[in-house]
Amino acid sequence: MTVRTRFAPSPTGYLHIGGVRTALFCWLFARRHGGQFILRIDDTDQQRNVEEALAPILHGLHWLGIDWDEGPEVGGPYGPYYQSQRGDRYQAAVEKLLAAGAAYYDYATTEELQVEREAAEREKRVFLSSRRFMAETAVDRARFEAEGRKPAVRLKMPREGTLVIQDIIRGDVAVDWAREQDHVIQRADGSFLYHLANVVDDYDFKITHVIRAEEHLSNTPRQIFIAQSLGYDLPIYAHLPFVAEPGSKTKLSKRKLDKYLKNADFATLLKHGRKVADALGLTVDQNTFNPVVVDFYEQVGYLPEAITNYLALLGWALDDQTEHFSRAELIQHFSLERVNKAAASFDPKKLWSFQDRHMQRLTLEQKVERVVPYLQRAGIVEHCGAGETPAPQERAKIEHVIRAAGDRIKTSGDILDYVYFFVADDHLVYDEKAVAKSLQKLGAAELLAKYCGQLAVVESFEAQPLEQMTHAFVEAQGVKIGDIVHSLRAAVTGQSVGLGLFDSLAILGKASCLSRIERMLKQLESSNNKCPD
Repeated sequence: MTVRTRFAPSPTGYLHIGGVRTALFCWLFARRHGGQFILRIDDTDQQRNVEEALAPILHGLHWLGIDWDEGPEVGGPYGPYYQSQRGDRYQAAVEKLLAAGAAYYDYATTEELQVEREAAEREKRVFLSSRRFMAETAVDRARFEAEGRKPAVRLKMPREGTLVIQDIIRGDVAVDWAREQDHVIQRADGSFLYHLANVVDDYDFKITHVIRAEEHLSNTPRQIFIAQSLGYDLPIYAHLPFVAEPGSKTKLSKRKLDKYLKNADFATLLKHGRKVADALGLTVDQNTFNPVVVDFYEQVGYLPEAITNYLALLGWALDDQTEHFSRAELIQHFSLERVNKAAASFDPKKLWSFQDRHMQRLTLEQKVERVVPYLQRAGIVEHCGAGETPAPQERAKIEHVIRAAGDRIKTSGDILDYVYFFVADDHLVYDEKAVAKSLQKLGAAELLAKYCGQLAVVESFEAQPLEQMTHAFVEAQGVKIGDIVHSLRAAVTGQSVGLGLFDSLAILGKASCLSRIERMLKQLESSNNKCPD
Protein backbone atom coordinates (compact mmCIF):
# COMPACT_ATOMS: atom_id res chain seq x y z
CA MET A 1 0.00 0.00 0.00
CA THR A 2 1.31 3.46 -0.92
CA VAL A 3 0.75 5.80 2.01
CA ARG A 4 -1.29 8.88 1.09
CA THR A 5 -2.08 11.55 3.68
CA ARG A 6 -3.81 14.90 3.32
CA PHE A 7 -4.09 18.28 4.99
CA ALA A 8 -7.35 20.06 4.25
CA PRO A 9 -7.46 23.65 5.55
CA SER A 10 -10.48 25.89 5.17
CA PRO A 11 -9.59 29.36 3.79
CA THR A 12 -11.23 31.16 6.69
CA GLY A 13 -8.18 32.77 8.28
CA TYR A 14 -4.42 32.66 8.63
CA LEU A 15 -2.53 29.46 9.30
CA HIS A 16 -2.91 28.52 12.97
CA ILE A 17 -0.13 26.85 14.98
CA GLY A 18 -2.41 23.87 15.64
CA GLY A 19 -3.20 23.48 11.96
CA VAL A 20 0.49 23.60 11.07
CA ARG A 21 1.24 20.87 13.62
CA THR A 22 -1.41 18.67 11.95
CA ALA A 23 0.00 19.38 8.48
CA LEU A 24 3.51 18.62 9.73
CA PHE A 25 2.50 15.25 11.19
CA CYS A 26 0.69 14.30 7.96
CA TRP A 27 3.73 15.35 5.93
CA LEU A 28 6.23 13.55 8.16
CA PHE A 29 4.22 10.33 8.08
CA ALA A 30 3.97 10.39 4.29
CA ARG A 31 7.67 11.18 3.85
CA ARG A 32 8.65 8.53 6.43
CA HIS A 33 6.85 5.84 4.41
CA GLY A 34 7.80 7.07 0.95
CA GLY A 35 4.23 8.09 0.22
CA GLN A 36 2.42 11.21 -0.99
CA PHE A 37 1.17 14.24 0.91
CA ILE A 38 -1.90 15.91 -0.61
CA LEU A 39 -3.13 19.45 0.03
CA ARG A 40 -6.88 19.92 -0.37
CA ILE A 41 -8.85 23.11 0.19
CA ASP A 42 -12.08 22.53 2.11
CA ASP A 43 -14.06 25.54 0.90
CA THR A 44 -17.61 24.17 1.01
CA ASP A 45 -18.68 26.88 3.48
CA GLN A 46 -18.81 29.85 1.12
CA GLN A 47 -20.17 32.17 3.82
CA ARG A 48 -17.04 31.72 5.95
CA ASN A 49 -14.38 31.51 3.27
CA VAL A 50 -11.92 34.35 3.05
CA GLU A 51 -10.49 34.39 -0.45
CA GLU A 52 -7.44 36.45 0.48
CA ALA A 53 -6.65 34.04 3.35
CA LEU A 54 -5.70 31.18 1.01
CA ALA A 55 -2.47 32.79 -0.22
CA PRO A 56 -1.02 33.15 3.31
CA ILE A 57 -1.88 29.52 4.03
CA LEU A 58 -0.03 28.30 0.94
CA HIS A 59 2.85 30.68 1.60
CA GLY A 60 3.11 29.58 5.23
CA LEU A 61 3.39 25.92 4.24
CA HIS A 62 6.01 26.77 1.62
CA TRP A 63 8.00 28.79 4.16
CA LEU A 64 7.99 25.88 6.62
CA GLY A 65 9.16 23.48 3.92
CA ILE A 66 5.95 21.44 4.03
CA ASP A 67 5.65 20.73 0.32
CA TRP A 68 2.78 18.79 -1.25
CA ASP A 69 2.80 16.23 -4.03
CA GLU A 70 -0.71 17.04 -5.24
CA GLY A 71 -3.00 20.01 -4.76
CA PRO A 72 -3.18 23.75 -5.52
CA GLU A 73 -0.29 25.09 -7.64
CA VAL A 74 0.98 21.61 -8.54
CA GLY A 75 -2.16 19.79 -9.70
CA GLY A 76 -2.34 16.00 -9.74
CA PRO A 77 -4.25 13.04 -11.17
CA TYR A 78 -7.25 13.27 -8.82
CA GLY A 79 -8.12 16.96 -9.02
CA PRO A 80 -9.69 19.38 -8.75
CA TYR A 81 -8.36 19.90 -5.22
CA TYR A 82 -10.89 22.53 -4.19
CA GLN A 83 -14.17 21.24 -2.76
CA SER A 84 -16.04 24.16 -4.34
CA GLN A 85 -15.17 22.64 -7.74
CA ARG A 86 -16.30 19.10 -6.95
CA GLY A 87 -20.06 19.52 -6.70
CA ASP A 88 -20.84 16.89 -9.33
CA ARG A 89 -19.08 14.20 -7.28
CA TYR A 90 -20.97 15.18 -4.12
CA GLN A 91 -24.31 15.22 -5.95
CA ALA A 92 -23.67 11.74 -7.27
CA ALA A 93 -22.90 10.56 -3.73
CA VAL A 94 -26.09 12.14 -2.35
CA GLU A 95 -28.18 10.39 -4.98
CA LYS A 96 -26.51 7.06 -4.22
CA LEU A 97 -27.16 7.46 -0.49
CA LEU A 98 -30.80 8.31 -1.15
CA ALA A 99 -31.22 5.31 -3.42
CA ALA A 100 -29.67 3.03 -0.80
CA GLY A 101 -31.99 4.33 1.94
CA ALA A 102 -29.00 5.71 3.86
CA ALA A 103 -30.28 9.28 3.47
CA TYR A 104 -33.65 10.96 3.09
CA TYR A 105 -35.28 14.25 2.16
CA ASP A 106 -36.28 16.11 5.30
CA TYR A 107 -38.95 18.82 4.98
CA ALA A 108 -38.95 19.89 8.63
CA THR A 109 -38.57 23.63 9.21
CA THR A 110 -35.99 25.12 11.55
CA GLU A 111 -38.77 26.05 13.97
CA GLU A 112 -40.21 22.52 14.02
CA LEU A 113 -36.81 21.03 14.72
CA GLN A 114 -36.24 23.54 17.51
CA VAL A 115 -39.48 22.44 19.20
CA GLU A 116 -38.21 18.86 19.15
CA ARG A 117 -34.80 19.90 20.56
CA GLU A 118 -36.42 21.80 23.41
CA ALA A 119 -38.62 18.81 24.23
CA ALA A 120 -35.52 16.58 24.37
CA GLU A 121 -33.83 19.06 26.72
CA ARG A 122 -36.84 19.13 29.05
CA GLU A 123 -36.97 15.35 29.09
CA LYS A 124 -33.17 15.13 29.51
CA ARG A 125 -32.67 12.80 26.59
CA VAL A 126 -30.49 12.88 23.48
CA PHE A 127 -32.11 14.84 20.67
CA LEU A 128 -32.96 12.68 17.66
CA SER A 129 -35.16 13.83 14.81
CA SER A 130 -38.66 12.33 14.90
CA ARG A 131 -38.45 11.93 11.10
CA ARG A 132 -42.08 13.14 10.92
CA PHE A 133 -41.20 15.15 7.82
CA MET A 134 -39.09 12.46 6.16
CA ALA A 135 -40.03 11.87 2.51
CA GLU A 136 -38.97 8.53 1.11
CA THR A 137 -41.33 8.44 -1.88
CA ALA A 138 -42.22 10.83 -4.69
CA VAL A 139 -45.73 11.07 -3.25
CA ASP A 140 -44.39 12.21 0.12
CA ARG A 141 -42.21 14.81 -1.56
CA ALA A 142 -45.05 16.19 -3.62
CA ARG A 143 -47.26 16.47 -0.52
CA PHE A 144 -44.66 18.41 1.48
CA GLU A 145 -43.70 20.65 -1.44
CA ALA A 146 -47.33 21.53 -1.99
CA GLU A 147 -47.14 23.11 1.48
CA GLY A 148 -44.26 25.32 0.29
CA ARG A 149 -41.60 23.35 2.15
CA LYS A 150 -38.03 22.90 0.89
CA PRO A 151 -36.01 19.82 1.78
CA ALA A 152 -32.56 19.25 3.14
CA VAL A 153 -30.98 15.83 2.71
CA ARG A 154 -30.17 14.04 5.97
CA LEU A 155 -28.37 10.83 6.78
CA LYS A 156 -30.66 8.09 8.05
CA MET A 157 -28.38 7.04 10.87
CA PRO A 158 -28.67 3.67 12.66
CA ARG A 159 -30.49 3.86 16.00
CA GLU A 160 -29.20 0.72 17.60
CA GLY A 161 -25.92 -1.08 17.98
CA THR A 162 -22.36 0.11 18.56
CA LEU A 163 -19.65 1.37 16.22
CA VAL A 164 -16.02 0.70 17.14
CA ILE A 165 -13.59 3.18 15.59
CA GLN A 166 -10.08 1.82 15.28
CA ASP A 167 -7.62 4.67 15.88
CA ILE A 168 -3.83 4.36 15.86
CA ILE A 169 -3.43 6.91 18.66
CA ARG A 170 -6.55 6.35 20.76
CA GLY A 171 -7.07 2.65 20.30
CA ASP A 172 -10.62 1.33 19.89
CA VAL A 173 -13.26 4.02 20.45
CA ALA A 174 -16.83 2.72 20.98
CA VAL A 175 -19.77 4.88 19.87
CA ASP A 176 -23.43 4.18 20.58
CA TRP A 177 -25.34 4.64 17.31
CA ALA A 178 -28.44 5.69 19.25
CA ARG A 179 -26.67 8.94 20.20
CA GLU A 180 -25.95 9.96 16.60
CA GLN A 181 -28.22 12.54 14.96
CA ASP A 182 -29.45 12.46 11.38
CA HIS A 183 -26.88 14.94 10.11
CA VAL A 184 -27.56 17.17 7.10
CA ILE A 185 -25.34 16.44 4.11
CA GLN A 186 -27.01 18.77 1.59
CA ARG A 187 -28.73 22.02 2.45
CA ALA A 188 -32.05 23.14 1.00
CA ASP A 189 -30.15 25.53 -1.30
CA GLY A 190 -28.30 22.58 -2.83
CA SER A 191 -24.94 23.20 -1.19
CA PHE A 192 -23.04 20.34 0.44
CA LEU A 193 -21.71 19.98 3.95
CA TYR A 194 -18.22 19.11 5.08
CA HIS A 195 -18.96 15.59 6.25
CA LEU A 196 -20.11 14.36 2.86
CA ALA A 197 -17.43 16.21 0.88
CA ASN A 198 -14.72 15.01 3.24
CA VAL A 199 -15.59 11.33 2.78
CA VAL A 200 -15.98 11.53 -1.00
CA ASP A 201 -12.69 13.41 -1.41
CA ASP A 202 -10.73 11.04 0.81
CA TYR A 203 -12.02 8.16 -1.31
CA ASP A 204 -11.42 9.89 -4.65
CA PHE A 205 -7.89 10.96 -3.62
CA LYS A 206 -7.12 7.43 -2.35
CA ILE A 207 -6.23 8.68 1.14
CA THR A 208 -4.92 5.80 3.23
CA HIS A 209 -4.43 7.58 6.56
CA VAL A 210 -6.67 10.32 7.93
CA ILE A 211 -4.45 12.15 10.43
CA ARG A 212 -6.27 15.07 12.01
CA ALA A 213 -7.06 16.89 15.27
CA GLU A 214 -9.02 15.09 17.97
CA GLU A 215 -11.93 17.54 17.62
CA HIS A 216 -12.83 15.63 14.45
CA LEU A 217 -13.21 12.35 16.32
CA SER A 218 -16.88 13.18 16.96
CA ASN A 219 -17.37 13.54 13.20
CA THR A 220 -15.95 10.12 12.48
CA PRO A 221 -19.10 7.98 13.11
CA ARG A 222 -21.18 9.85 10.54
CA GLN A 223 -18.26 9.79 8.08
CA ILE A 224 -17.80 6.05 8.53
CA PHE A 225 -21.55 5.59 7.98
CA ILE A 226 -21.35 7.59 4.74
CA ALA A 227 -18.29 5.68 3.54
CA GLN A 228 -19.77 2.27 4.27
CA SER A 229 -23.10 3.23 2.72
CA LEU A 230 -21.26 4.26 -0.46
CA GLY A 231 -19.26 1.02 -0.50
CA TYR A 232 -15.92 2.68 0.25
CA ASP A 233 -13.01 1.03 2.06
CA LEU A 234 -12.25 2.92 5.26
CA PRO A 235 -8.98 4.80 5.72
CA ILE A 236 -6.86 4.33 8.84
CA TYR A 237 -7.66 6.99 11.45
CA ALA A 238 -5.30 8.81 13.79
CA HIS A 239 -6.70 11.67 15.89
CA LEU A 240 -4.00 13.96 17.26
CA PRO A 241 -4.16 15.69 20.65
CA PHE A 242 -4.95 19.37 20.28
CA VAL A 243 -2.39 22.11 20.94
CA ALA A 244 -3.31 23.71 24.26
CA GLU A 245 -2.89 27.19 25.68
CA PRO A 246 0.30 27.89 27.65
CA GLY A 247 0.14 25.96 30.93
CA SER A 248 -3.42 24.81 30.26
CA LYS A 249 -5.53 21.99 28.83
CA THR A 250 -7.73 24.39 26.86
CA LYS A 251 -7.33 24.51 23.10
CA LEU A 252 -5.06 27.26 21.76
CA SER A 253 -7.04 29.91 19.87
CA LYS A 254 -5.89 32.84 17.76
CA ARG A 255 -8.83 34.84 19.11
CA LYS A 256 -7.61 34.85 22.72
CA LEU A 257 -4.44 36.92 22.41
CA ASP A 258 -5.45 39.31 25.20
CA LYS A 259 -5.83 36.35 27.55
CA TYR A 260 -2.47 34.85 26.59
CA LEU A 261 -0.63 38.13 27.14
CA LYS A 262 -1.20 37.59 30.86
CA ASN A 263 1.40 34.85 30.44
CA ALA A 264 4.80 36.56 30.84
CA ASP A 265 6.54 34.34 28.27
CA PHE A 266 3.83 34.95 25.69
CA ALA A 267 3.99 38.70 26.34
CA THR A 268 7.77 38.65 25.86
CA LEU A 269 7.35 36.80 22.57
CA LEU A 270 4.97 39.43 21.24
CA LYS A 271 7.03 42.33 22.59
CA HIS A 272 10.06 41.09 20.69
CA GLY A 273 7.97 40.72 17.55
CA ARG A 274 6.60 44.24 17.83
CA LYS A 275 10.11 45.60 18.19
CA VAL A 276 11.01 44.06 14.83
CA ALA A 277 7.73 45.28 13.31
CA ASP A 278 8.43 48.83 14.47
CA ALA A 279 11.92 48.71 12.94
CA LEU A 280 10.40 47.59 9.63
CA GLY A 281 7.56 50.10 9.78
CA LEU A 282 4.96 47.31 9.71
CA THR A 283 1.35 47.86 10.69
CA VAL A 284 0.63 45.53 13.59
CA ASP A 285 -2.64 43.73 12.85
CA GLN A 286 -3.81 41.40 15.63
CA ASN A 287 -5.24 38.99 13.04
CA THR A 288 -1.83 38.34 11.52
CA PHE A 289 0.74 39.67 13.98
CA ASN A 290 -0.21 37.11 16.56
CA PRO A 291 2.06 34.39 18.03
CA VAL A 292 -0.71 31.83 17.44
CA VAL A 293 -0.45 32.48 13.68
CA VAL A 294 2.48 31.17 11.62
CA ASP A 295 2.87 34.40 9.65
CA PHE A 296 4.03 36.13 12.85
CA TYR A 297 7.17 34.00 13.07
CA GLU A 298 8.20 34.57 9.48
CA GLN A 299 7.84 38.35 9.86
CA VAL A 300 9.91 38.40 13.04
CA GLY A 301 12.67 36.27 11.58
CA TYR A 302 12.33 32.83 13.12
CA LEU A 303 13.86 29.88 11.33
CA PRO A 304 11.35 27.46 9.80
CA GLU A 305 13.54 24.58 11.00
CA ALA A 306 13.16 25.78 14.59
CA ILE A 307 9.38 26.04 14.26
CA THR A 308 8.98 22.55 12.79
CA ASN A 309 11.40 21.04 15.32
CA TYR A 310 9.38 22.50 18.19
CA LEU A 311 5.97 21.65 16.72
CA ALA A 312 7.03 18.06 16.10
CA LEU A 313 7.46 17.68 19.86
CA LEU A 314 3.95 18.93 20.61
CA GLY A 315 2.41 15.52 21.12
CA TRP A 316 5.22 13.33 19.76
CA ALA A 317 8.58 12.25 21.18
CA LEU A 318 11.26 9.83 20.14
CA ASP A 319 12.36 9.29 23.73
CA ASP A 320 12.58 11.25 26.98
CA GLN A 321 15.86 12.97 26.08
CA THR A 322 16.23 13.86 22.40
CA GLU A 323 14.87 17.28 21.46
CA HIS A 324 16.95 18.61 18.60
CA PHE A 325 16.11 17.14 15.20
CA SER A 326 17.03 18.08 11.67
CA ARG A 327 14.32 17.75 9.05
CA ALA A 328 15.86 14.48 7.83
CA GLU A 329 15.97 13.08 11.37
CA LEU A 330 12.31 13.91 11.97
CA ILE A 331 11.37 12.04 8.81
CA GLN A 332 13.55 9.09 9.81
CA HIS A 333 12.10 8.71 13.31
CA PHE A 334 8.49 9.90 13.11
CA SER A 335 5.74 7.40 13.90
CA LEU A 336 2.10 7.74 14.89
CA GLU A 337 2.51 5.08 17.57
CA ARG A 338 4.63 7.52 19.59
CA VAL A 339 2.03 10.31 19.51
CA ASN A 340 0.45 10.97 22.91
CA LYS A 341 -3.27 11.16 23.62
CA ALA A 342 -2.97 14.10 26.03
CA ALA A 343 -3.13 17.72 24.90
CA ALA A 344 0.25 19.31 24.22
CA SER A 345 0.71 22.74 25.80
CA PHE A 346 2.21 25.51 23.65
CA ASP A 347 5.20 26.92 25.55
CA PRO A 348 6.46 30.30 24.17
CA LYS A 349 9.65 30.09 26.26
CA LYS A 350 10.42 26.62 24.94
CA LEU A 351 9.85 27.75 21.36
CA TRP A 352 12.20 30.68 21.96
CA SER A 353 14.90 28.31 23.20
CA PHE A 354 14.51 26.15 20.07
CA GLN A 355 14.86 29.23 17.90
CA ASP A 356 17.97 30.38 19.78
CA ARG A 357 19.53 26.93 19.51
CA HIS A 358 18.91 26.63 15.78
CA MET A 359 20.10 30.19 15.13
CA GLN A 360 23.40 29.69 16.94
CA ARG A 361 24.10 26.56 14.91
CA LEU A 362 24.06 28.46 11.63
CA THR A 363 27.33 29.32 9.94
CA LEU A 364 28.28 32.97 9.50
CA GLU A 365 27.36 32.77 5.83
CA GLN A 366 23.94 31.32 6.64
CA LYS A 367 23.27 34.07 9.17
CA VAL A 368 24.19 36.72 6.63
CA GLU A 369 21.75 35.23 4.13
CA ARG A 370 18.95 35.41 6.68
CA VAL A 371 19.54 38.91 8.04
CA VAL A 372 20.14 40.71 4.75
CA PRO A 373 16.43 40.68 3.73
CA TYR A 374 15.57 42.48 6.97
CA LEU A 375 18.13 45.19 6.32
CA GLN A 376 16.77 45.50 2.80
CA ARG A 377 13.15 45.70 3.95
CA ALA A 378 14.14 48.42 6.41
CA GLY A 379 15.70 50.36 3.52
CA ILE A 380 19.15 50.22 5.11
CA VAL A 381 20.92 47.92 2.67
CA GLU A 382 20.25 48.26 -1.04
CA HIS A 383 18.10 45.55 -2.59
CA CYS A 384 20.03 43.06 -4.67
CA GLY A 385 18.80 41.06 -7.60
CA ALA A 386 17.79 37.42 -7.28
CA GLY A 387 20.72 35.33 -6.14
CA GLU A 388 22.95 38.39 -5.63
CA THR A 389 24.57 39.51 -2.40
CA PRO A 390 25.45 42.97 -1.05
CA ALA A 391 28.61 44.65 -2.25
CA PRO A 392 31.79 43.19 -0.65
CA GLN A 393 32.32 46.16 1.66
CA GLU A 394 28.69 46.09 2.84
CA ARG A 395 28.79 42.33 3.33
CA ALA A 396 32.01 42.57 5.33
CA LYS A 397 30.33 45.04 7.69
CA ILE A 398 27.31 42.73 8.11
CA GLU A 399 29.62 39.82 8.91
CA HIS A 400 31.54 41.97 11.40
CA VAL A 401 28.31 42.99 13.18
CA ILE A 402 27.09 39.38 13.37
CA ARG A 403 30.41 38.18 14.80
CA ALA A 404 30.45 40.98 17.36
CA ALA A 405 26.80 40.39 18.33
CA GLY A 406 27.32 36.66 18.86
CA ASP A 407 24.30 35.03 20.48
CA ARG A 408 22.49 38.37 20.81
CA ILE A 409 21.05 37.77 17.35
CA LYS A 410 18.43 35.18 18.15
CA THR A 411 16.14 35.86 15.18
CA SER A 412 16.92 37.30 11.77
CA GLY A 413 15.02 40.45 12.68
CA ASP A 414 17.39 41.14 15.59
CA ILE A 415 19.90 42.58 13.12
CA LEU A 416 17.67 45.67 13.15
CA ASP A 417 18.88 46.41 16.69
CA TYR A 418 22.12 47.48 15.02
CA VAL A 419 20.93 49.68 12.18
CA TYR A 420 23.19 52.47 13.41
CA PHE A 421 26.12 50.62 11.84
CA PHE A 422 24.59 50.90 8.39
CA VAL A 423 23.01 54.36 8.22
CA ALA A 424 24.84 57.36 6.81
CA ASP A 425 26.65 59.40 9.44
CA ASP A 426 24.38 62.41 8.99
CA HIS A 427 21.28 60.19 9.31
CA LEU A 428 22.20 58.66 12.65
CA VAL A 429 19.31 59.05 15.10
CA TYR A 430 20.33 59.86 18.67
CA ASP A 431 18.51 58.54 21.71
CA GLU A 432 17.81 61.71 23.67
CA LYS A 433 18.11 59.98 27.04
CA ALA A 434 21.51 58.52 26.11
CA VAL A 435 22.80 61.94 25.06
CA ALA A 436 21.41 63.68 28.14
CA LYS A 437 22.87 61.10 30.52
CA SER A 438 26.39 60.88 29.14
CA LEU A 439 27.11 64.02 27.10
CA GLN A 440 25.21 66.87 28.66
CA LYS A 441 27.20 66.89 31.85
CA LEU A 442 30.02 69.23 32.79
CA GLY A 443 33.26 68.51 30.95
CA ALA A 444 31.91 65.63 28.82
CA ALA A 445 32.11 67.52 25.52
CA GLU A 446 35.63 68.78 26.19
CA LEU A 447 36.86 65.29 27.09
CA LEU A 448 35.21 63.83 23.96
CA ALA A 449 36.88 66.50 21.80
CA LYS A 450 40.31 65.58 23.20
CA TYR A 451 39.61 61.89 22.59
CA CYS A 452 38.58 62.66 19.01
CA GLY A 453 42.00 64.19 18.45
CA GLN A 454 43.67 61.01 19.70
CA LEU A 455 41.38 58.84 17.62
CA ALA A 456 42.31 60.73 14.47
CA VAL A 457 45.94 59.64 14.68
CA VAL A 458 45.37 55.97 15.55
CA GLU A 459 46.96 53.84 12.86
CA SER A 460 45.37 50.42 13.51
CA PHE A 461 41.60 50.84 13.81
CA GLU A 462 40.94 47.41 15.31
CA ALA A 463 39.25 46.62 18.62
CA GLN A 464 42.34 45.69 20.66
CA PRO A 465 44.56 48.67 19.68
CA LEU A 466 41.59 51.00 20.19
CA GLU A 467 41.02 49.62 23.68
CA GLN A 468 44.71 50.05 24.53
CA MET A 469 44.71 53.60 23.26
CA THR A 470 41.58 54.44 25.27
CA HIS A 471 43.06 53.16 28.53
CA ALA A 472 46.22 55.15 27.88
CA PHE A 473 44.10 58.23 27.17
CA VAL A 474 42.08 58.10 30.40
CA GLU A 475 45.25 57.48 32.42
CA ALA A 476 46.88 60.54 30.84
CA GLN A 477 43.78 62.65 31.47
CA GLY A 478 43.40 61.43 35.03
CA VAL A 479 39.79 60.36 34.53
CA LYS A 480 37.87 57.10 34.84
CA ILE A 481 37.23 54.87 31.83
CA GLY A 482 33.49 55.36 32.30
CA ASP A 483 33.89 59.10 31.79
CA ILE A 484 34.70 58.56 28.13
CA VAL A 485 33.18 55.24 27.03
CA HIS A 486 29.56 56.20 27.71
CA SER A 487 29.77 59.55 25.92
CA LEU A 488 31.76 57.95 23.11
CA ARG A 489 29.14 55.23 22.61
CA ALA A 490 26.32 57.77 22.53
CA ALA A 491 28.22 59.90 20.00
CA VAL A 492 29.04 57.12 17.53
CA THR A 493 25.97 54.84 17.86
CA GLY A 494 23.30 57.17 19.27
CA GLN A 495 22.55 54.56 21.95
CA SER A 496 23.42 53.99 25.60
CA VAL A 497 23.89 50.21 25.19
CA GLY A 498 24.96 47.92 22.38
CA LEU A 499 27.82 45.73 21.23
CA GLY A 500 31.29 46.01 22.71
CA LEU A 501 32.38 49.64 22.31
CA PHE A 502 35.71 48.90 20.66
CA ASP A 503 34.16 46.35 18.32
CA SER A 504 31.63 49.05 17.43
CA LEU A 505 34.38 51.58 16.65
CA ALA A 506 36.18 49.05 14.47
CA ILE A 507 33.00 48.16 12.57
CA LEU A 508 32.20 51.80 11.86
CA GLY A 509 35.75 52.67 10.82
CA LYS A 510 37.79 55.77 11.51
CA ALA A 511 36.07 58.10 9.05
CA SER A 512 32.56 57.40 10.37
CA CYS A 513 33.61 57.59 14.01
CA LEU A 514 35.31 60.97 13.55
CA SER A 515 32.38 62.27 11.49
CA ARG A 516 29.82 61.22 14.11
CA ILE A 517 31.81 62.60 17.02
CA GLU A 518 32.27 65.93 15.27
CA ARG A 519 28.55 66.04 14.48
CA MET A 520 27.72 65.45 18.14
CA LEU A 521 30.19 68.09 19.32
CA LYS A 522 28.64 70.65 17.00
CA GLN A 523 25.18 69.69 18.23
CA LEU A 524 26.27 70.12 21.83
CA GLU A 525 27.93 73.46 21.08
CA SER A 526 24.81 74.69 19.33
CA SER A 527 22.66 73.58 22.23
CA ASN A 528 24.89 75.35 24.78
CA ASN A 529 24.80 78.59 22.79
CA LYS A 530 21.01 78.74 22.77
CA CYS A 531 19.40 81.56 24.73
CA PRO A 532 17.51 80.38 27.78
CA ASP A 533 13.73 80.59 27.62
